[in-house]
Amino acid sequence: MINQITNIVLVLSSKTGRLLLRLTAVAMVVYALPVITQMTGLTEQSGQVFAKTKRRTPALRQRVYAQLSEAQRLADEKKVSEGLAILTRMEQSVDQLNSYEAAMMYNFMAFIHYGENQVNQAVLAFNQVLKQQPIPESLEQSTLFSLAQLQMQMENYDETIALINRWKKINTKGASSSSERLLANAYYAKKQYTKALKHINQSLAFDADNGNVPNENMLVLKRATHYELKQPKQVTEVSEDLVRYHSKPKYWVELANMYGEIGETKKQLAVMEAAYQQGFVTKASDLKTLAQIYYLNGAPFKAANLLKQAMDDDILNASLKNLEFLAQAWTSAKEFDKAIPVLKQAAQVSNDGNAYARLAEVYVNTESWSQVIANGKKALDKGELKNPGNVNIALGMAYFNLKKFDQSKAEFAKAAEHQKLNKMASQWMSYVAKEENKWTQLAAEYKQLEVL
Repeated sequence: MINQITNIVLVLSSKTGRLLLRLTAVAMVVYALPVITQMTGLTEQSGQVFAKTKRRTPALRQRVYAQLSEAQRLADEKKVSEGLAILTRMEQSVDQLNSYEAAMMYNFMAFIHYGENQVNQAVLAFNQVLKQQPIPESLEQSTLFSLAQLQMQMENYDETIALINRWKKINTKGASSSSERLLANAYYAKKQYTKALKHINQSLAFDADNGNVPNENMLVLKRATHYELKQPKQVTEVSEDLVRYHSKPKYWVELANMYGEIGETKKQLAVMEAAYQQGFVTKASDLKTLAQIYYLNGAPFKAANLLKQAMDDDILNASLKNLEFLAQAWTSAKEFDKAIPVLKQAAQVSNDGNAYARLAEVYVNTESWSQVIANGKKALDKGELKNPGNVNIALGMAYFNLKKFDQSKAEFAKAAEHQKLNKMASQWMSYVAKEENKWTQLAAEYKQLEVL
């Protein structure tokens, strides 16, 4: 039975913290709340139970032990209210308990309250543990740490910091990775980022000294802290560590995004492509980002293939923007036959004539002059064009190649009304006039030959 009592341990389950990181998107910092406290270090000598401690503390008497043991048995059998009732009766006669017995009673009460998700009552009980003096140093230390964890859970950050600092003063081993993590989270929540960073680095140093890989949650928090301090290079370095030590799809994508942020476009492409090959890039937004990276790095064919596959797989929807991007990628890759059906689809869902305008320009490249004219007219009719002068240029070229010089000059004259196109349109008009004269002379000569 004595082993049952001496091994009562409070365990807090992992708690998910707030969204603390905003990198274009926000990353999540999770702090684990491990062992809350434990009643350990007890031995039985000559029928008496004593606490191993440097302090002189009173003994846990047999009758008190029996009550605690019964309360534990009931709690283990999920008869929580009955177990708590025993402790409540003990509390009503607390003046008959010595300091150590009262502390053990309140400690177990805190355990039960926390198990029932009654955090406020657990905090009150732990505070009562600390009020009992003298108690073993180990119990005081574990209670302080437990309270700090609970105050962190309740978002009482100043109390968390005060309790951990108090814990450090009586802990002969000094700070630990866990205590530094609590302080780091508390200071971050208070927006005291420089202090948070100090404790993050100390926590990670403990990990390194113990031969452990850097704690994932501390790396996430460190990245968030550097972001808040507007240090993108350091954010990128921490993102590299997250990929190195805790390889997850989101960390690969975030690292690629950070390389883009600091202008390392080649590394951005390499990391994003490596992530894609590993099957980490699956979300529509990430696939589109990769396509954009391909396009900006001179690989429009890869961009177009990726976009088309994503649309075929129903991952990326065929919105107007996505269709326009796909058509642009096919056009840049000089795959005009593939761009045309995409632009036709875009034209059907668009409220303006810009898709028809792009179709007219693509047909210029394929020298399909009648199609240039048909789609150019549709573009002008539908209106709201971003660059209406470009449509006039395309129409002018089409009419010129069909030897319709008057209509060609009329379109170039309209294009010349746009300042950016004035020079080009004027040159075209001069060229058309010269070619028209040539054709007129040739026609006259041909007629004269017919007469002869």
